[in-house]
Amino acid sequence: MRMQYRSEILAEDGLAADPMEQFAQWFRQAADANLFEPNAMVVSTATPDGRPSSRTVLLKQFDARGFVFFTNYGSRKGRELAENPHAGLLFPWHPIARQVLVTGSALRIGRDETAAYFRSRPHGSQLGAWASDQSRVISSRAELDRRYAELAQRYPEGEQVPVPPEWGGVRVVPQEVEFWQGHENRLHDRLKYVRDGEKWRVERLCP
Repeated sequence: MRMQYRSEILAEDGLAADPMEQFAQWFRQAADANLFEPNAMVVSTATPDGRPSSRTVLLKQFDARGFVFFTNYGSRKGRELAENPHAGLLFPWHPIARQVLVTGSALRIGRDETAAYFRSRPHGSQLGAWASDQSRVISSRAELDRRYAELAQRYPEGEQVPVPPEWGGVRVVPQEVEFWQGHENRLHDRLKYVRDGEKWRVERLCP
């Protein structure tokens, strides 16, 4: 189960000066290639003693400050980030032979930002955020459906749903961002931006 990647060389002189600008370019290209959910990313966290865990979530915002996703702060990733505020992100754009890998510090965004995004979600998703105690054990699917039905009765379509107090955004502030481009014979390009004070330097890694 092996494929040869065929794509253009990723050269240092073709990179943007800033990794977020470079990410924006690649993200647009991934979207234009009609990839399924190009904003899907693997988020990796770890406990203070180094036990890792990973899951796929959706990137909802990105700008010069970093990458934002939303979660229940009481979930496994929320608890791990509270105790060990460092995260890894992976965008696996395999159909175009590209990956983006991010490592950085994680911090909660402001409640105003969280509320603005929460109110933009579909009504059902807002109710779902209340119904699910993410990562906690639940007795059955029927129990989850019962919670949702009660919430739907309490907050019918058209009525504003309050933002759950334990639900909100996390911003990963990048310290390193690697752009991976697949090539023939496993001679891939790996160019990594590394934060150096207020500036960024670029390193080429062996594949």
